[in-house]
Amino acid sequence: MRAVVWHGKNDLKVDNVEDPRIEEPTDAIIRVTSTAICGSDLHLYSGRVITLEEGDIIGHEPMGIVEEVGSAVKNLEPGDRVVIPFNVSCGHCFYCDQNLFSQCDTTQNTEWGKGASLLGYSHMYGGVAGGQAQFLRVPHADFGPIKVPEAGPDERYLFLSDVLPTAWQAVEYADVQRPVTDHDGVGTVGDERVLAIYGLGPIGQACVRIAKHQGIERVIGVDTVPERIDMAKRHGASVIDFSSVDDPAMAIKEATNGRGADSVIDAVGMEADGSMVDTLLEKTKIQLDRPHALRNALASARRGGTVSLSGVYAGPIHAFPLGDLFDRQIQLRMGQANVRRWADGILPLLEDDDDPLGMSDFATHRVPIEAAPEAYEMFQEKSDGAIKVVLDPHAR
Repeated sequence: MRAVVWHGKNDLKVDNVEDPRIEEPTDAIIRVTSTAICGSDLHLYSGRVITLEEGDIIGHEPMGIVEEVGSAVKNLEPGDRVVIPFNVSCGHCFYCDQNLFSQCDTTQNTEWGKGASLLGYSHMYGGVAGGQAQFLRVPHADFGPIKVPEAGPDERYLFLSDVLPTAWQAVEYADVQRPVTDHDGVGTVGDERVLAIYGLGPIGQACVRIAKHQGIERVIGVDTVPERIDMAKRHGASVIDFSSVDDPAMAIKEATNGRGADSVIDAVGMEADGSMVDTLLEKTKIQLDRPHALRNALASARRGGTVSLSGVYAGPIHAFPLGDLFDRQIQLRMGQANVRRWADGILPLLEDDDDPLGMSDFATHRVPIEAAPEAYEMFQEKSDGAIKVVLDPHAR
């Protein structure tokens, strides 16, 4: 079969590799019909995640048709159309029983001090072959795969694999509370809730739509890319162009009567363009993340507010402002998305012909898998209006 294979930093190739096979009774094999490039795949592409080995198949946003199931898989049969979560989780351990599927005891990588295994995301996360391929072995298929209707284009359901559950969790963790004032013992509920979102890539775009769907009155996005800004505006956000202001956190405060946002989502993570100090530290080979977006997100929250991290961070943060967060009573929530926790609630919105989450206006490019190296470069450079890129494994 053909698959996207890692050969080194900024070096991906589409190679012929062995077809996957059933290895455990709980496995399934799917024929991948669509598979997307994720922002966190760029961490692999650019060499910011260790423990990749030459020849590894990457990718963790696939869907397709079941071809074969192991003897212990009773919930699927050949011909079923399924979306595959990026978490590899068993569904019945201590953590899965708490809906913390990204921490699954059964697939946890204790030798690295990491949580559940992930599709196509390095040996630090289990060394599981990824989904940017024509076929995929799905471990723990007796729990993980999400069955979806036969009708409708792949792009209606594909983003259940990662983007939509990640964004849903980000908004839930943001826990945007309506302001309450108390005069003479009488509580008065404020008129609007304010959610700020740093980064309007795929996760940020989905956060905008989910927040508006949940009735959050005011959503402020922060980005610099014109196509991302336009898309977010189409779905109800007001947007601050990072490149046109000296201090986006101050701009958010000015837009909220000096108070700041009730909640803030950092949907950027360690790929953020850093400050001069961050850049100098990186050149010294100190393994730090780029916390520029995080620092702005923390500064944008009002006192008593919440900051939700969905952007991926992997290493230490230099001079983390803990004292300031303590003084302002900021709550900080974060973590890999627990896909199966949210998927069943999201699926009916995707089945709705009214398309309440706007999935018909999400993927910007669909290209054959053979074009994956060029697609990665385009996505990294944010060129040609690329916001979300889908690979077609069987297109010629």
